[in-house]
Amino acid sequence: MMRHRSLPLALLLALDPGDGRHPGLPGDAAGARIFTDLGRGALVIDLAPLDLPGNTPHHQLAQPPVATLEIPADGSIHGFRVAVVDSAGRELPDELIHHFNLIDPDHRELFLPISRRLLAAGRETGPVRLPGLLFGLPLKRGEHVVASAMVENLTPATYHQARVRLVMDFTPAGRPWPLFRASPWQMDVAFPVGDKSFTLPPGRSSRTYEGRPAVPGKVVGLGGHMHDYGRLIEFVDATTGEVIYHAAPVGDAAGHIASVPVSRLYGWTGLGVHIAPDHTYRVSVYYDNPTAQSIPDGGMGVVGGLFVPDRGVEWPAADRTDSLYQQDYRHYMRLGGGHEMPMRMPMPMSVGAHQHGAAHTHREKPTP
Repeated sequence: MMRHRSLPLALLLALDPGDGRHPGLPGDAAGARIFTDLGRGALVIDLAPLDLPGNTPHHQLAQPPVATLEIPADGSIHGFRVAVVDSAGRELPDELIHHFNLIDPDHRELFLPISRRLLAAGRETGPVRLPGLLFGLPLKRGEHVVASAMVENLTPATYHQARVRLVMDFTPAGRPWPLFRASPWQMDVAFPVGDKSFTLPPGRSSRTYEGRPAVPGKVVGLGGHMHDYGRLIEFVDATTGEVIYHAAPVGDAAGHIASVPVSRLYGWTGLGVHIAPDHTYRVSVYYDNPTAQSIPDGGMGVVGGLFVPDRGVEWPAADRTDSLYQQDYRHYMRLGGGHEMPMRMPMPMSVGAHQHGAAHTHREKPTP
């Protein structure tokens, strides 16, 4: 079992965000660790231990520090689950975890020059797995990840020295699988940086964002996320008019959004929908708020899923001198105070968990 603790604080503080290496880590993340457990086929991240007094909401708790960690071995991941464990490693109730985010500060997002989002999970997420023989997210020894979480304890029990733990399904380098190098991606109507929810006005409204991918490749699956009163979300090739994804949410008995359909774009006959840097792509979300009031943080619209770069194409490195990169870095490292909210990744490495037909019709204009 290989163990690596957080990078030394003095070393991280000595690195300038624009020097092409890793940005400095504020605060003390001592006690966070990352290690491989090859017996279980896992790559594990433990955040720093903390006490969780009973009947305490998240805003009254000292949260685990954001941790910057170094990947200990070459390989790929194809699934994950999040838990809270006690000092002996026994799992505690799922309701203690509010959310967990994992970010890659060394590489950029597909549609923006900000840090790449690898995965996100909340208490409701449960285990997530890809078809491990087909797809895997490659990781290299010496690269970095930034791990953060929020916890709360609304139970009457008090837990001492508890840790938030991320267990990732890990395939060491040198195996003949996975067949395809894949990466998560997302595109949000509230890009480029900062909080992604917005005030929802009364009546019908819509928001859009357009961008171009940094590298060519194939989208092999995607889904969407929106809030209540959302009516439609789309991902369109704005250059050609092709609608790649078109979905209306599924409501529950109370009229709240229960889920948004997921499209699996691979099968026996082909792999994915090709996108290219010389095309512009648009995400659009449509709402119909029947109340007469604006709803703070009532709107959100994001699509995302799994992307396979073209053969021979490497995922682009981050440019730490970019102003958007630096704004985003300060946000997820909590340098502005407070806590970051969970990233809304509509398909957090869960291609194949659901299968719905994707729209491949050509329309010049989305129909709300």
